[in-house]
Amino acid sequence: MRIPKGKTSLLFKTLPVRMIVPVAFTILLFILTIFVLIIPLIEKNMMDGKREAIMHLTESAWSTLDLFYSKAQTGLISQEVARQQAISYLQQIRYGPELEDYFWVNDMTAHMIMHPYRRDLEGKGMLEFRDPAGKQMFVEMVNIVKKQGSGYVDYLWQWKGNADKIVPKISYVKGFAPWGWVIGTGIYVEDVRQEILAITHKLILTCSGIMALFIGLSGVIIWQGAQVEKERKKAMEQTRLREKQLLQADKMTSLGILVAGVAHEINNPAASLMLNAPNLKKAWNAFAPVLDEHFAGIEDARVCNMPYREISSRIDMMLTAIEDSSARIKKIITDLRDFSRPAGADMEKQVDVNQVVRKSLDLIGSILKKSTHHLSFDLEEGLPKITGNSQKLQQVMINLLVNACQALENPEQAIHVKTSKAKGSHFIAIEVTDTGPGVSREDLRKLKDPFFTTKRDNGGTGLGLSISEKIVYDHMGIMEFMSDIGKGLTVKILLPFPHQGEKG
Repeated sequence: MRIPKGKTSLLFKTLPVRMIVPVAFTILLFILTIFVLIIPLIEKNMMDGKREAIMHLTESAWSTLDLFYSKAQTGLISQEVARQQAISYLQQIRYGPELEDYFWVNDMTAHMIMHPYRRDLEGKGMLEFRDPAGKQMFVEMVNIVKKQGSGYVDYLWQWKGNADKIVPKISYVKGFAPWGWVIGTGIYVEDVRQEILAITHKLILTCSGIMALFIGLSGVIIWQGAQVEKERKKAMEQTRLREKQLLQADKMTSLGILVAGVAHEINNPAASLMLNAPNLKKAWNAFAPVLDEHFAGIEDARVCNMPYREISSRIDMMLTAIEDSSARIKKIITDLRDFSRPAGADMEKQVDVNQVVRKSLDLIGSILKKSTHHLSFDLEEGLPKITGNSQKLQQVMINLLVNACQALENPEQAIHVKTSKAKGSHFIAIEVTDTGPGVSREDLRKLKDPFFTTKRDNGGTGLGLSISEKIVYDHMGIMEFMSDIGKGLTVKILLPFPHQGEKG
């Protein structure tokens, strides 16, 4: 927005400092948050994830050596044949985005046994081998294995198959005692830096757009404030200006609490997905068919000291858990967005209330086990189905169960879940009861109010019960709270089911 030259001095005389300072401070805080906190945190998490990945890859390769060694121990093959087959197998393994990352093997005297890209080093002693910085990395690898069995080593090495390009590298090595071998693999720091640079560029572009919009809006707000300030000589205009300022302050406060709540809800599942999902999916999709075929004829096959079938099943469970977490993140965002909207056409499905309760108990089983040793449930059989949305009701159940867990002061306190058909009415009742400290009568009346929480110091946002109450209301139901101090809290949900002869 261009400001006429004649009005420039007037603008700066009338601009309220209390508007400029918060805007400038907000912009500065935004920039510092991105470049001082978020980007270094992303870099640290990414590097930690890469280091953990090569550790798991090395341990997986170590398990392969153990498999061949076990064959030799049982007499299926000789030790020499086992070594040769193990080397041949590891020599062919490639991983990474370009399938150029690899494993190498040397022995405890630093003699190179196998290296896919440096075949010229195989069979040679590496005690005197130094990187361009003068570091005897193979000696350090052997020393780490002798002292602690495994560990990380950083040094300078050639870029994959390009001997002319030398870059920093971090490797994880682990000793295989039966054969006196050291097996290792590594990551190039340059790869991580390139990924971080790409993320940084995207963040800069996104933040620049947000900043431009924010500065533009701030400029408009400040200009309007200056214009209003000129007219403050009249009493009525002063009153109107104050009302606008109070309204804006109330909006910003509510928005800030809402953003904090959303960030809190998304943080843990999102971090889990970002750190684990990509590596887990790529590794399993790549290795599963090969491993299934490899172990098809081996009844007692073991990987990482576990039966192959068992560890394969566990990986499937991990993938399922990740998918469920992803779905829950999507549902949280959708439900927050739809909080003020009326229920749509997806509320017309037939829902088995007992199935909703069982699935909710399964999904947060680990939380319940940690929170209480006395979980019980009484689900009445043969309940009629209600009309609604099972996913939304499941969200309500999960929220109530998690709240009950958080209310308990120790694992000896109990949680009880009950479903039943309310006598003399066309309602199904769901009750979640905890034996925690309970809620005072004053707070009991506020539990369904948006942003009210008794757990503000522990990150509570006060959105859970208000959203749950909205979902119950969309199902034409009622949510009630009953509590006595020292005797716990009971949340009772009444959901109507169609009368006999009505359409569901």
